[in-house]
Amino acid sequence: MKVETRAEILEILKMPQQEYLAAVAPEARRVHQQENGGRLTATAMLGYSNVCKNQCLYCGMRAANSAVPRYRIDPRDVLASLSAAHELGFRRVFLVSGEDPKYGFDKLLQIVAGAKALGMSWVSLACGEYERSQYEELRAAGADEYVVKFEMSDRETFDRLNPSTSYDRRMAAIRSVKEAGLLLASGNIVDYPGQTLEQLAEDILLMKKLEISWAPVIPYLPAQNTPLAAEGGPGSRELNLKEISLLRLMMPRVNITAQQPGENPADGLASDDGNLAALAAGANFLFADLLPTAQAQAFRVVDNRITLGLEHIRDMAQRSGMEFHF
Repeated sequence: MKVETRAEILEILKMPQQEYLAAVAPEARRVHQQENGGRLTATAMLGYSNVCKNQCLYCGMRAANSAVPRYRIDPRDVLASLSAAHELGFRRVFLVSGEDPKYGFDKLLQIVAGAKALGMSWVSLACGEYERSQYEELRAAGADEYVVKFEMSDRETFDRLNPSTSYDRRMAAIRSVKEAGLLLASGNIVDYPGQTLEQLAEDILLMKKLEISWAPVIPYLPAQNTPLAAEGGPGSRELNLKEISLLRLMMPRVNITAQQPGENPADGLASDDGNLAALAAGANFLFADLLPTAQAQAFRVVDNRITLGLEHIRDMAQRSGMEFHF
């Protein structure tokens, strides 16, 4: 199944769900099997700070959200957690934080170098917008991949929902990541209030154009105490699954997040049915959260973020018929 154009993307986005499930999702799963051996990859994830200076209208960690207890984890404690993860078999780690100017950049370099010294073969980061020279320092310290989500490809919408930055500044950061020699992970929010199918199609085309290594995409999930939550949501799970399949068909080797919501919102991103549906649609990545439960609940990018343990990922691999892989 060949999908390249905006019209072909829109055809699938508008397709009746049963037709999509019968024809498109199985083809996306077949492509993953053919190109990547049908692997489900487990990655350790650690949110080392939930302090953020930004005021994004959709994010639960926005600076104005006083309901969130804030924390910062010292580099020594981060590395102790990564050491424990390494002993369990993890070789990939995703380090994520709010855009926290008081968490020194030197500490981040220390964590990256320490992770590599522990034997982590893959270090991915999502810590905000930096200058190219800083991305180069991260790469020199051992970082492999950096996440800068464009969130929405529509410039006017981006500037409205992200008042602490701008579309131009975000795209400049994305270019800088690539120019620094890091792999770029990027993606969008699916079906946020007011998004059209045409805008969603443009998001997908932008991911293809950017030649991303990982697509950390999820449907819009309203977060408490955020302005956008009053405008509607949650986003369509069905559209999100279609996007996952489209990304697999258009970029066969890309990594795609399977940590997705299911029918019960209370399950958050740890939903068995949500994860299994995403895997059936062509996704291949699940995370084990290294944060203690209290802090994991405070890391409110979206609500109901529940720790995914290693056993959960193994269970998802077995139930989906995929090969578990560290």
